[in-house]
Amino acid sequence: MKNIKLITDGSCDLSQQIIEESQVEIVDVMVSFGDKSYSTRTDITISQFYDMMKDFNELPKTSCPSPNQFIEAFNCQEDNIIVLCLTSKLSGIYNSAVLAKKMYEEEFGNKKRVEIIDSTTGCIGQGLLVSQVGRMINDNKDMDEILKKIDELKNELVFYGALHTLENAIKGGRINPIAGRIANVLNLKGIVHVTDGLVKPIDKARGEKNSINKVVDYIKNNIDKCSGKILAVGHANCPEKALKVKEILEQTYNFEEIHIMEVGPSMGVYTAEGAILAAVL
Repeated sequence: MKNIKLITDGSCDLSQQIIEESQVEIVDVMVSFGDKSYSTRTDITISQFYDMMKDFNELPKTSCPSPNQFIEAFNCQEDNIIVLCLTSKLSGIYNSAVLAKKMYEEEFGNKKRVEIIDSTTGCIGQGLLVSQVGRMINDNKDMDEILKKIDELKNELVFYGALHTLENAIKGGRINPIAGRIANVLNLKGIVHVTDGLVKPIDKARGEKNSINKVVDYIKNNIDKCSGKILAVGHANCPEKALKVKEILEQTYNFEEIHIMEVGPSMGVYTAEGAILAAVL
């Protein structure tokens, strides 16, 4: 019998296949439009979130799971627990989980071994890490072996994306409004690299086709840094773009698994609708 439970947070974007195979428990995050808050897993769908965001003048806000939400997840049959969190450089989720561990141990002592892991990534990259941890648990690897492997996998992950619009970056004050709108008029798409726990702008492309090609090129130029066995393609309410990226990369690489994932509210707040992401592990 497996004696390790895997937990992640609601910022992690996953395919249904990974959820079922890894048996991961997801601690939910909330998204707020003004004074109305919604569970990102039960109250609104991802497509509804993007529709609501179009009509909202400000950026919606996401909130971290409380320590009590994590503690509830700790109340399980397993004696060993791994919590894989969104990068601590972009969110307080990791700190909330660490606090939950402290509170749990103060009440119950060392009844269980709880390990809180900063994934140093998020979204579909975090989803790929969940898939690999779940596989190791299913293969009956022990805790120390899994924890050591997670550290290796975090450094191997290759993760790039293209933003269709800079509107949310403008709303969030990340880009000067005039410069951002000029970029939108010129049909410039921002290319980003998710690395070292941060989302870093690295390039730009004119037009949708060029932006997709640039993401593919960045993946191809860096895929030798990892095993290159699993591909995840994430899309912010634009599945046709995800299928295009999948088709292009499939022509060059023989992946063991390919996952198409919807980019949920936690990352979608910043990417806006139309973003395309690709990650390989």
